Amino acid sequence: MGFALVQAIPVGIGFIAVAVVLVFVASILISAIKVVKEYERGVIFRLGRVQGGPKGPGLFILLPFVDNMVKIDLRIVTMDVPPQDVITRDNVPARVNAVVYFRVVDPNKSVIEVENHVLATSQISQTTLRSVLGQKDLDGLLTNRDEINDQLQRIIDEQTDPWGIKVSVVEVKDVEIPQQMQRAMARQAESERERRAKIIAAEGEYQASARLAQAADRLDSPAALQLRLFQTMGEIASEQNSTIVLPVPVDLLRPFMQATNGPEDDDARQARRERRAAEEGEVERLYQEAVGDTSSSGASADTSADDLSEEPASGERLR
Repeated sequence: MGFALVQAIPVGIGFIAVAVVLVFVASILISAIKVVKEYERGVIFRLGRVQGGPKGPGLFILLPFVDNMVKIDLRIVTMDVPPQDVITRDNVPARVNAVVYFRVVDPNKSVIEVENHVLATSQISQTTLRSVLGQKDLDGLLTNRDEINDQLQRIIDEQTDPWGIKVSVVEVKDVEIPQQMQRAMARQAESERERRAKIIAAEGEYQASARLAQAADRLDSPAALQLRLFQTMGEIASEQNSTIVLPVPVDLLRPFMQATNGPEDDDARQARRERRAAEEGEVERLYQEAVGDTSSSGASADTSADDLSEEPASGERLR
């Protein structure tokens, strides 16, 4: 019985050793099998050297203890740039944050050329954001947002291109300025709106005055004024008013106004007399001219008639 026990011990140890070897080989084979997803690519290193281009997607078997594969995600990465304190060109402090959209276009370069392409892109985005916005005025920073985004995208993409990174979009999300500057900008905007309101009101008054001038030209004749008077009376009567106001010419009230003002002084009375004498003298002169022309034309007619009546007498003397 003791001999049988001695023979059974080596058999058990051998079985365990074989099982361990099989498990070790299976683990090596499993570790050598790699699966790359559709949005991933694998960069394979064999003894430290890159083996061709990126691999994937699909199933790959690597040489145990020889090959090593690094997986790279090809999807677009949305990276939030932390808020950066900048001073604009017109010496206004501001706090700006942005968002960057990028993806890996060359997995080999993203692994070989840079240690951590996400961290490197984040750092270069922060420094570029501070340097570019520091060259802009506050008004340009608030209004020319599209131009600034394009400039940031172009600069960051040029710097990350050697790493196999493509920056597609850069957007400035928010610009924070001090409260005092916000109040000053609010006052400026309010003044600008008041200026526009005054300009619009003045333009309306100018156009209205031009239309009134044209209407006055149209109503220059007495008939047009009379028609306008009738129209105004009709508009007043249509509203069922008990009082109607009619315009009266001032010339009709002038004698009453002069009588109300009191007797004329000596200078006004003398001037009126002189004006009346001058008018009478002018009338007399015109009358004398008219009478003189008539008498001279009658005398010339009588002289010509006498000459005609005397011609036969002279003829008789000739006979």
